[in-house]
Amino acid sequence: MAKEKIAGISFFEHYLTIWVALCMVAGILIGRFLPGIPEFLGRFEYANVSIPIAILIWLMIYPMMLKVDFQSIKDVGRSPKGLYLTWVVNWLIKPFTMFGISYLFFHVIFSALIPEHMARDYLAGAVILGAAPCTAMVFVWSHLTKGNAAYTVVQVATNDLIILVAFTPIVALLLGIGGISIPWATLILSVVLFVVIPLTAGIYTRRTVIRNKGFDYFQNRFLPKFNNITVGGLLLTLIIIFSFQGHVILQNPLHIFLIAIPLTLQTFLIFFIAYLAARVLKLKHDVAAPAGMIGASNFFELAVAVAIALFGTQSPVALATIVGVLVEVPVMLTLVKIANRTKGWFPA
Repeated sequence: MAKEKIAGISFFEHYLTIWVALCMVAGILIGRFLPGIPEFLGRFEYANVSIPIAILIWLMIYPMMLKVDFQSIKDVGRSPKGLYLTWVVNWLIKPFTMFGISYLFFHVIFSALIPEHMARDYLAGAVILGAAPCTAMVFVWSHLTKGNAAYTVVQVATNDLIILVAFTPIVALLLGIGGISIPWATLILSVVLFVVIPLTAGIYTRRTVIRNKGFDYFQNRFLPKFNNITVGGLLLTLIIIFSFQGHVILQNPLHIFLIAIPLTLQTFLIFFIAYLAARVLKLKHDVAAPAGMIGASNFFELAVAVAIALFGTQSPVALATIVGVLVEVPVMLTLVKIANRTKGWFPA
C-alpha cells in the first residue's frame, strides 16, 4: 500500500480506526458463516494461549523491540518515577476503581435490565479483567504514540513480575471468594512469548545489523521496512479473535452493550489518572503515554483464561472478559489520538 504522510503518521495508521472496525466485522462474519476457520485455528492452542494469535502478537511486538538499545534498558533505573507511577496506578488504584464502577452499573444503574445473579457474574469478570494490566498490546499502543521502547519494556516486565504475587489476592479480596488460582502455564507462556522472545530477538537483530551494516543503515533503511508490520499484525489478530467470539457477541447484543459501558468508562478513567499524574511529575511524553496505556489496557489472554478456568466457557463471567477485548481496541485507539494531540503538555 502506498504511504502518504498525514499528521506525522502513515496513511495506513491515520485511518487505523476504520481498518479496526472492518476487521472486527470481518472476524464476526467469519465466525458466523465460516465456523470451520476458527474451529481449525482453535486446535492450535497451548495453556489457553492461541498459537496463531501469539505469532501475530509477536510480529506486532518485534519491530518495536528492534528499537530497544540494551544500554537504555539499564538507564531506566536512573529515572524511575514512570515505573513507580505505573505500579501505583495498576495495583493500588485500577482493580478497585474497576470494582466500584462495575458494581455501580451492574447492581444499581442496570438493576432493572440485568438479573442479580448475572450482575454478580459480570462484576466478577470485570474484576478479573481489571486486575490484569496489559502485557502484549501495550507495545502496539506505545509504538503508535512514539513511546520510549526501552522504558515500555521495563514497565511491562515489572508488571509481569507483580502479577505473580498480586493478581490472586486482589481478585480474591474483591470477589470475596477463596480458591482463586492463576493458570501459571498461561501466565508464564505469555511472558515468554510476548516479552522474552521478541526482546531477545530484537536486541540480537539490532546488534547484528549495526555490527555488519552500521547504525545509519539500521536506522534509516532497515527499521523503515517494518513500518506497517505492527499495525498489520494488529488487524489480523482482531480478525482471528473476533472469529473465535463472534457467536457469543451475536447472541448477547444488549448485555454486551451494557457491559461495555462501565468497562469503557474505567479505561478512560485509568488512562487520565496515570497520564495527568505523569504531567504533574513532569515526565517526558514518551514515558507518560505508555504509562497511561499500560494501565488502561488489559492482559485479556490471562483474564479470559482465568474466567474460563474458574467459571467455565459458557459463564457470564467469561462473557464479561470477552467484552473487554471487544471494547479495548477502539477505546485504546481513541486514547492514542488523545495522547498524540497533547504532547505539548509534557517537557520536550
